[in-house]
Amino acid sequence: MADDLKYGYKGAEPTQSFGNNTGVFDSNDINNLIADNKWTSFGQLELIETQTVTSATAYVDFTSLGSYNVHFMTVNNFKTPAGNSHMGFRLFESGVIESAAVYQFARQQGQSDGTFGELKNTAQDEGIISANIGNETNHRGHLYIYWYNLIDSSKYSFTTHHSTCITDAGHYAMDFGSNVLPQASAVDGIRMIPNTNTINEGTFSLYGIRYS
Repeated sequence: MADDLKYGYKGAEPTQSFGNNTGVFDSNDINNLIADNKWTSFGQLELIETQTVTSATAYVDFTSLGSYNVHFMTVNNFKTPAGNSHMGFRLFESGVIESAAVYQFARQQGQSDGTFGELKNTAQDEGIISANIGNETNHRGHLYIYWYNLIDSSKYSFTTHHSTCITDAGHYAMDFGSNVLPQASAVDGIRMIPNTNTINEGTFSLYGIRYS
């Protein structure tokens, strides 16, 4: 990019802002605007926080959610010391963890041995977002999950997810579906929890989806 030509203009530079980009842009211009948080790109992922667990931990909390209407999380190499463990979550409402049996879910699960089924519950004390994971060295769980309306006090909090793992029996398993906390509340935190024992390993990354 020539020194006297920025964003396609000679002389005075135009004002650039998200939703209002003016000019003819080359790749350097776009990279510079992205770095300045001024390039219009709806739906882009913005990393809020990554937490990596390497030793026994009871749960992983995310207590800074920003101002996003939609959040996205990835969980890689989740493992517990006990077999038959799934990944779940609870939500903080105005700083208080919701642990009552008020969560609801509807999920589909399939395994490589041909087992397929539907799982559902209207009174669970946590959201559930994976199949049960084994405890052998490579029996890990991996998943992604979308969160909707968490910080909006006038709406319910919803999720959709897809997970993959190896079970105690050594079978591949997939699990997908949705959860809801069916009460309008301002959710200001997420707690990731296993249903048994502790989290021994795993990398958890939470993103906000910009202008969602």
